[in-house]
Amino acid sequence: MRNLIALLLVWMFFALIHEGAHAATAMALDEYAGFHVRGFGLEVTFKTSLDERSGFKWTLISGTSNLITIALGYGCYAIRRRFISSRHLIVVALGYWLCILFLTLDPLNLIIGPFIYGGDAMGIAAGLNVSPRLIQGASLLIFLINREIVAHRVLPDFGISTRHPLFRPWLPVRTSTSPKKQG
Repeated sequence: MRNLIALLLVWMFFALIHEGAHAATAMALDEYAGFHVRGFGLEVTFKTSLDERSGFKWTLISGTSNLITIALGYGCYAIRRRFISSRHLIVVALGYWLCILFLTLDPLNLIIGPFIYGGDAMGIAAGLNVSPRLIQGASLLIFLINREIVAHRVLPDFGISTRHPLFRPWLPVRTSTSPKKQG
């Protein structure tokens, strides 16, 4: 039950950070129209209609939230041992989910969003005047790197072992070998 509560808390925190960054960036660029709670989650609406959006500000409005959550994911990964060493199991569970969700959700959102609901990748692409497929490809690379970080480091560090192929490392771990001294 504690793990489920931690997951739900982190999911809500993620949504607030992600959508809050959209709202703050849109306010700073005079595009904020509203913040709504929908059946599918939180949504920030903008003044400019979707078909009229262009210019780099849309890269900022759509992409800043993704950069923030992914950066927070790397930050949580960097301090994961502090979470792990906590005497409070809820803190350990929160750290586990913070690492996993913040490293993987936004890259995944940028990959699949354009196929289902448009989403941030479309705004980033419009702002950069590039194909959304380019944003999806870059996001796929980030997702795969972060997935390997989760599989190689996060899961084992939190004491999780699995045989499921989605959660096992796909790439071998390179170990450094120091040259033998000759003498």
